[in-house]
Amino acid sequence: MATFKARGSLLAGALAAVGASVCCVGPLVLLTLGIGGAWISNLTALEPLRPWFIAATLLFLGLAFRRLYLQPQVCELGAACAEPIVLKRQRLIFWLVTLGLLALLSVPWLAPFFL
Repeated sequence: MATFKARGSLLAGALAAVGASVCCVGPLVLLTLGIGGAWISNLTALEPLRPWFIAATLLFLGLAFRRLYLQPQVCELGAACAEPIVLKRQRLIFWLVTLGLLALLSVPWLAPFFL
């Protein structure tokens, strides 16, 4: 059975979250930059795939959580992962990335309050 690394799961989760929010965040960012036009409405073509991207994001975040918190750390003596500060940093990065991804995923639901 393949093993998943926490870093790979976080990266895959981030890419899935970007894919899930590109239909809503993309036009907002372009309009903020002063780029507009009728073609921006074509960016909503990915909206039907949004639930799949959200599911993939949550799956990869769950895999990263499992790797960081539920599986025992297997390290050789003298390796970088044997240091307790490394695990603390990985967990901190995990939570920062998770908060950012959840904020990115919530944009379509929160955007109407800011318009």
